[in-house]
Amino acid sequence: MINMINLSFINPETYALVVLPILIFIARILDVSLGTIRIVFISKGFKYLAPVIGFFEILIWLLAIGQIMQNLNNIYYYIFYAAGFAAGNFVGMHIEEKLSIGTQIIRVITRREASKLLKTLKSAGYGVTSADAKGNKRQVKIIYVVIDRRDVQNVIRLIKRYNPNAFYTIEDIKFVSKKLLPYRKSWYKRYNLNLFKYRLKRK
Repeated sequence: MINMINLSFINPETYALVVLPILIFIARILDVSLGTIRIVFISKGFKYLAPVIGFFEILIWLLAIGQIMQNLNNIYYYIFYAAGFAAGNFVGMHIEEKLSIGTQIIRVITRREASKLLKTLKSAGYGVTSADAKGNKRQVKIIYVVIDRRDVQNVIRLIKRYNPNAFYTIEDIKFVSKKLLPYRKSWYKRYNLNLFKYRLKRK
């Protein structure tokens, strides 16, 4: 399929030294990025979507490795292949971060009085559980917050605002029996609600 781009108006030498290495580079970025996303989907339980992504991932990889096998004596292609792999890891991690799929738990351990932090988290709609515990030297408060991954930075900002020296850890959760998360209307519900209001005004 990569060879299909070898059109008649492209000089064969230009194609071999410029176009094909770039295509190999792009193919590696695509397949490694898809691989990263596939692993995330597997870990989050998307059992139907992950195989589809895996199909395209291996297809693109075969196209790229096929060109390498046809040009085993060309070290130039090896460099672009390896560079595409490195870039694909970066792109895949960036995409995975932007997707922010899944649920996480933040565990906060603080020595300071945490009533303001607890009140703020609860008023924001987050599921919060707190318990008193004993540290090495004094009593501490342990706070558990179950959140959507996209809300992690918001919760961390609240922690630093009220308890800047608090110790916290973040862990992924594969399954939650009941989510206590801030309610958000989906785009579909928002659209229907706005359309309904528009019709009422016209009447």
